[in-house]
Amino acid sequence: MGSFSLMHWVIVLLVVMLLFGGGRISGLMGDVAKGIKSFKKGMEDDDEARPAKSAPPAQRIEGQRAPEQDAATAMEEKTKA
Repeated sequence: MGSFSLMHWVIVLLVVMLLFGGGRISGLMGDVAKGIKSFKKGMEDDDEARPAKSAPPAQRIEGQRAPEQDAATAMEEKTKA
């Protein structure tokens, strides 16, 4: 009851062709193809723009202690006093 037969689909296709015309549908499909090609090209350009290597890890500045060392040093000073 909810499905269409082949004849229904042929009639729907004919109505669509009459309303929009063959040239309009082919032009629309051409525009869709151009959009897909442009999207793929944009994705390739994006991959090329990314650096191959990641940035080197940040270096620790000498003379400064890490927060863990500050806490450990503070505990040692309290126990000595």
